[in-house]
Amino acid sequence: MVRAYLFPWCVPQAQPTVKELSVNNTPLDTVAYAGETPDVEQPWADLGLNEQEYSRIREILGRRPTEAELAMYSSMWSEHTSYKSSKVHLRQFGEKTTEEMQQHMLVGLGENAGVVDLGDGWAVTFKVESHNSPSYLEPFQGAATGIGGVVRDIISMGARPVAVLDSLRVGHEDHEDTARIVKGAVAGVGHYGNILGVPNIAGETAFDPVFQGNPLVNAGAVGVLRHEDLRLAQASGTGNKIVLFGARTGGDGIGGAAMSSAAFDDEGAANTPVVQAGDPLQENVIIEATLELFATSLVEGIQDLGAAGIACATSELAAGGDGGMHVELTNVLLRDEGLTAGDILMSESQERMMAVVTPDNVTAFEEIMAKYGVEYSWLGEVNASGRLTIDWNGERIVDVDPTTVADGGPVYERPYARPEWLDTVKADTFRSSDAAANLPETGEELKAAVVELMASANMADRSWITSQTDTSVGGNTRQGAPNDSGVLRVDEETGMGIGLAIDCNSRYTYLDPYAGSQLAVAESYRNVATSGATPLGISDGLNFGSPEDPGVMWQFAESTRGIADACMELSIPVTGGNVSLYNQTVDTPIHPTPMIVTLGRYDDVATAVPSWLHPAFDGSALYLLGETFDELDGSQFAHLRGHLGGVPPKVDLAKEQQLAGLLTNASRTHMLDAAHDLSEGGLAGALSDMVLAAGVGVRINLSYITERDGIDAFTALFSESQARALVAVPLSEEVRFRGIAESRNYPSLRIGVVDAGSQALEIQDLFTATIDELREGWATALPKRFGN
Repeated sequence: MVRAYLFPWCVPQAQPTVKELSVNNTPLDTVAYAGETPDVEQPWADLGLNEQEYSRIREILGRRPTEAELAMYSSMWSEHTSYKSSKVHLRQFGEKTTEEMQQHMLVGLGENAGVVDLGDGWAVTFKVESHNSPSYLEPFQGAATGIGGVVRDIISMGARPVAVLDSLRVGHEDHEDTARIVKGAVAGVGHYGNILGVPNIAGETAFDPVFQGNPLVNAGAVGVLRHEDLRLAQASGTGNKIVLFGARTGGDGIGGAAMSSAAFDDEGAANTPVVQAGDPLQENVIIEATLELFATSLVEGIQDLGAAGIACATSELAAGGDGGMHVELTNVLLRDEGLTAGDILMSESQERMMAVVTPDNVTAFEEIMAKYGVEYSWLGEVNASGRLTIDWNGERIVDVDPTTVADGGPVYERPYARPEWLDTVKADTFRSSDAAANLPETGEELKAAVVELMASANMADRSWITSQTDTSVGGNTRQGAPNDSGVLRVDEETGMGIGLAIDCNSRYTYLDPYAGSQLAVAESYRNVATSGATPLGISDGLNFGSPEDPGVMWQFAESTRGIADACMELSIPVTGGNVSLYNQTVDTPIHPTPMIVTLGRYDDVATAVPSWLHPAFDGSALYLLGETFDELDGSQFAHLRGHLGGVPPKVDLAKEQQLAGLLTNASRTHMLDAAHDLSEGGLAGALSDMVLAAGVGVRINLSYITERDGIDAFTALFSESQARALVAVPLSEEVRFRGIAESRNYPSLRIGVVDAGSQALEIQDLFTATIDELREGWATALPKRFGN
């Protein structure tokens, strides 16, 4: 058979030479040698282990570990991989659950990604992960490989990736290093996703000086599958073969898990391995090859290679199976010279997968690899030993119980305590601060404040970002940016689909991690409902500072408690997620940032409601749903005035659930032209977003709000009270809409009308801001800082 090599990585290459491990001039640190030399000093501290952990490893093994074993344990027991400081708090996501919450769950916590039943035999898998440290060191590759890694989690479940999403938290918009991070990360996300041919349908970007030395890059992916195609990563069946396929193994990313489990010093990471380099062209081929392996039932299980590389994949596959595993490491195909056995074990080179194949399917597996031009290497087989053994040139360098590596890491109940400084912060409300002096009162002052708000980096047009990602490739995107949530069709025949939103206000969680985390859940949940979907579940990306700081650990404990309690009340489960700790420089942690991705379901995506106005909506009535209170602490307006203190807006999850039911019902029955949730920027932000997207004007009577809720015009515009939405209702549906709102006893107030011909945001008796005036700063804020 003649094989055509379509891609450069498919061309057979000579195997690079490798280094042998050396200990005291002994050629190889074997298991036997480790047993004979118990007193050899080992660099356990340099690998991120503490003395107690190192002692525990020796106790487990009954001897000192080999260098290869030490590398495995150090990486698999790192904070990034084992969640050793967070497990005790994460357990409540499973404990605080009900049968009702589980009714749509097919796969939950503990697997590569959660899987939710959509009905009619369809399922969707989704997950969010962090790639923070790599993205600070090398923003383009860090963000790109963040997308690639989470996509491989999705395909390892047997699903085809259909969408990606992202969240960026960066420093001050005018700081010289922010441009490096933003340009690189945005380009990396777009590059990888665009070449994969997967649309980016949801995301958010926030600027705050607290993230200057520790930007956050959270990437999410969504896959679709039929129920019968669901797969889990397990190495079962004595005699089954273990194969590594995809890219060759190089020296990039070695020590990446350990680096992500340590804080940065003043000059960056104390230990900075080469950031992984991604190749989306190769990932495309691997996706197709993997899905064909699943479709033809040629593999018993597949594990992607991410943090800790082969060490992670082998130990997790073996721990999830019913026996043991033996691997010959010298069979691994390499692309770099001079790698040691430990390097090969720990490399985090991208675009690699590990599979379990029955002997009868070996030939068929190789034929599929040949079809796609994918390189592979047979590494070993499943056995009944209950051990994971790894040889190097026939010499045993690893002999461990795989469960002690994958699941047996330490679990810490870190001390935590509410920090005293929070009392000072709580007392420093916006209204009592100097920042509240000379608040806008007159019409012209209020107009200037709205224009300033929309020209700020956190509220400005995101087209500079979204134009670098393909939002519609594949032809199934119903809605993308600038809508509250992305909407994607899953079933072409019925139109069934999904909605996705990713949200968190880090200022709220700084002021109150419990309430702020509930507000993050509520906003993401509300955004999905505002677009007309029924929320089914969440995935979380928990980004915090050092767990060794009791104040940070208290924030984490309160945040997870808040998320778990919110999900209980809203009756949606946490399906999975990611924890990223040590996000701080020296003693300065980031604001706690629990990113929440909510997934919702549509019977038919044709009922999805846009978040912006269209000229065809001329004459539609604008209704404000919910009540407005004097809640400006942590708001975007306060942020513009340089203030952060007080308490975040009140959480009312019963109201959120009530509002979501109203919005999804109104959407399903075609009562709404448009809908926008009220969150950052309050009513002023929502109104401006709605008119700017398509240049459609509105006329608003603010006095209806001020009189009903007993507030002034400034508060009505800029308060960030929750459980609110702004909807455009066609005149023909007004009576029906008012009836449904009244029947649900939900506050609704007609505050204005769409005026497509006015080309302005008109607040009657106060000011008129033309769309051109609003657009001038809004449209240029990001391009003028980061380039056209």
